Amino acid sequence: MKRKKRIQRVVLYVSLIILTFIFLFPLVWMLVSSLKDEFQIFRDMKSLKAFLPPAPNEVEGGYLHNYIAAFQRVDLLKYIMNSLIYTTGIIFFGLIVNSMAGYALARFRFPLAGFWLGVIIATLIIPPESIFLPLYVLVYDLGWVNTYTGLIVPFIANAFAIFLFRQFFLDFPKELEEAAKIDGCSQIGIFFRIIVPLSKPVFATVAIVLFINHWNDFLWPLVVASDESMRTIQIGLQYFMNEPPIKWGQVMAALTIATVPMLLIFAFLQRYYVQGLTHTGSKN
Repeated sequence: MKRKKRIQRVVLYVSLIILTFIFLFPLVWMLVSSLKDEFQIFRDMKSLKAFLPPAPNEVEGGYLHNYIAAFQRVDLLKYIMNSLIYTTGIIFFGLIVNSMAGYALARFRFPLAGFWLGVIIATLIIPPESIFLPLYVLVYDLGWVNTYTGLIVPFIANAFAIFLFRQFFLDFPKELEEAAKIDGCSQIGIFFRIIVPLSKPVFATVAIVLFINHWNDFLWPLVVASDESMRTIQIGLQYFMNEPPIKWGQVMAALTIATVPMLLIFAFLQRYYVQGLTHTGSKN
């Protein structure tokens, strides 16, 4: 019996390692290609050398020559800053708004609470693209076109985030809140002094989800941020890849730069992300 379990565990681990390599192949190829010139990229395409960095003496200008050229060709730093302002703005205000909404749905009893929860969840089935036109008209009428306000405000409220917060807060021990009330703490004080500090997993989970979703946004920034100075990294990459001459080494370097923030935020918050997912959904 023990031998059978050991074999099953070995098979599981080997399968997971193989899957990990399969998922990492595109990232490794992109990173390695960003260190090569055009000739080397296409020369190594059909061999294992595609996943191996070139020798130092084979690279003219050093390993970072494509990165330097990419920054010199377009204002990548500005695009990255626009994306960071856009995504961090949505995350900061989204965590406040969505957590308070989720807490209200989990703790307060008010008329039609179940109905409003159903309405919020039902919005998840609406494709975002279907509301972009009326949303753009509203943003245009408010004078928010080509502004960070126009990029951020429409996406602060998020139905999935509200649902995650509600499910997490349903499992939160009420005894802590009751003890704080006895000590004279207000409801808003209870939320920010008791609930928020003890809810890091769900906050990290929502932060990661919002960051990944909006860091990769293309259509909405393309519609609202038509000015070059307001372009996000995804819009900047599109223009970068469409302007001749197309240098694939520089393209890979720019794509690597755009991918790094997502990898970093997931690496640092992965532990909280897993905890947040495992602690939600246990109650109805």
